[in-house]
Amino acid sequence: MATTLASPRARAGTDRGTYTYIAVFSAVLYTVLLVAPVIAGKLAAQFNLTPVELGMLFSLELGAFSMATVPAYLWLTRMDLRTATYLFTAIVIAGNLASGFIDSFALLVVARVVTSLAAGSITVIILSLSGRTSNPSRAFGIFVVFQLAMGAVILAVFPALYAGADVAAIYWTLAGLAALCLFVVRCIDGDALRASRGASAAPAGAPAKLPVGRFVLGMAAVLLFYVSLSGVWTFMAQLSAAAGIELSASSLVLSVATAAGIMSALVATLLGDTPRRRLFLLAGYLGMACSVALFFGTPGLVRFAVAAVIFKFAWTFILPYLLSSLSSLGSSRHIMNTTNLMIGTGFAVGPVVCGSLIQSSGSFGGMLALSLAGVLASLACVMGAQRKA
Repeated sequence: MATTLASPRARAGTDRGTYTYIAVFSAVLYTVLLVAPVIAGKLAAQFNLTPVELGMLFSLELGAFSMATVPAYLWLTRMDLRTATYLFTAIVIAGNLASGFIDSFALLVVARVVTSLAAGSITVIILSLSGRTSNPSRAFGIFVVFQLAMGAVILAVFPALYAGADVAAIYWTLAGLAALCLFVVRCIDGDALRASRGASAAPAGAPAKLPVGRFVLGMAAVLLFYVSLSGVWTFMAQLSAAAGIELSASSLVLSVATAAGIMSALVATLLGDTPRRRLFLLAGYLGMACSVALFFGTPGLVRFAVAAVIFKFAWTFILPYLLSSLSSLGSSRHIMNTTNLMIGTGFAVGPVVCGSLIQSSGSFGGMLALSLAGVLASLACVMGAQRKA
């Protein structure tokens, strides 16, 4: 019974440890996905890969990162989280080290899939612990901010730093970064998911019983959200090229948009949980919908820049509040695990569907219409999933 009556000071200390764990691991583990633009050319040259083979490698890596959710249904509430983190981090380190030595493309694919499965498994822990802090919106905000910040560092530093180096140097750097994460594993409670019971296992104010209807609406909201955003963001450069915008100008716009995304996620992190969550979600979704609408036709540089900045700002502002809405649905330990599966599915489906629409129609109108409808449908679903105050 003592665990259910923990003092605010003890809870705050636990939350600080969890926030540290989230910040460090989310920054480092997502480099598995963020380095793709940096190493694509090096991999193609070193292994003499075709575009199809290169695309397959990254698709399998991203798919494995997401599919780590499935086995997590079996181990997440049974293993000590510290032990699990040490195990999966060791696999990430070994996988990245091995990737630097492998000279066979088939073996490289195996190494990258195993590495991503381990990294995705730790992400499941991150999301589950985030939903159980006293301030889930702040935890999810930290999760987003540190990913974006690391992404900006990688895209700014890695191309110049490793310009004359073999791809192995990048993989070994990732192994070194993963090794540094081992120092923060002790910040979390290893029994947080398997030992907690009843109300103590749920986020503050969450109902003990999972409402099935709202759960389905919540999962639909996150799936539609990621299908919509991944489709538009994937083809952002092509949208600018079709409008006649020069590559240098387009790159500058996307850099500014990325900075805006970091800023909005930071704002959401500082605000944390708030009674105005529904209002913030509504504002963010409407901003995202307006930005997608601005891409219709052939936008000039100014309209394209405004649309891109609003799109990234709204997307990263919405995400912490969307995830915290889902974590508050009930005390089930697998809510955030299922959410991670929906995120991966949305990331995988969005670019494929939108690319097919672009190819079949020869324009971006169908893709943008689908994304706009998806954003509005996601808004309707998340509002339906919200618990009444």
